[in-house]
Amino acid sequence: MIGTLINVVAILIGSAIGLMLRRGMKPSLSDTVMQGLALCTLLIGIRGALQTENLLLVILSMVVGGVAGSLLDIGNKMDRLGAYAQRKLGGEGSGKSTFAEGFVTASLVFCVGAMAVVGSLDSGIRGDHSTLVAKSILDGVASIVFASALGPGVMLSALPVLVYQGAISLLGNLIAPLLSQQVVLEMSAVGGLLIMGIGINMLLHKDIQVANLLPAIFVPFLYFPIARLLGG
Repeated sequence: MIGTLINVVAILIGSAIGLMLRRGMKPSLSDTVMQGLALCTLLIGIRGALQTENLLLVILSMVVGGVAGSLLDIGNKMDRLGAYAQRKLGGEGSGKSTFAEGFVTASLVFCVGAMAVVGSLDSGIRGDHSTLVAKSILDGVASIVFASALGPGVMLSALPVLVYQGAISLLGNLIAPLLSQQVVLEMSAVGGLLIMGIGINMLLHKDIQVANLLPAIFVPFLYFPIARLLGG
């Protein structure tokens, strides 16, 4: 868990710095930063999505994940959490809070990708924290930018990083056989597609329900073991 804890601390420190910078930003500067961040988010998503070697699985993941997320009503729950946090943090009572957007955006960027999975496995199984330390530096810098544009929701993304990477580290020997390179690749591709959705929302002010699509990330993790059992 040492590598994961370093990662969490880096996100919290980076977010705190970003929030301090956010207070001194003029609206015009904030809008420019947001547009630049949206473009970078799109690039991250495109790079991840293009890794797929199984386009049909990505489509299946989005459909199954979208159905599951809609039934669980993740989007509305995230919006309510954002409104609650906005009230508690002394934000304005009107207008759309960016809390949920910041939380989902940062959580996806920090959790999706090979570094999160491989680094956590190395940390838990071999005690090698070097990959997660390198990831911590990247996440710390990214959290400064995200928090300065999207607010305090970015800081809360440290929680899913702790749970996700911590679980992989602690259960490394048990789940390592299930996290093959193929599984990680397709999970990253699905996550990249969701990150693209976030970038489009930020840049074009659309309302793609990314939160309701979050369960799609875990479909490849379930698909390959089931396919092997069925002889597929």
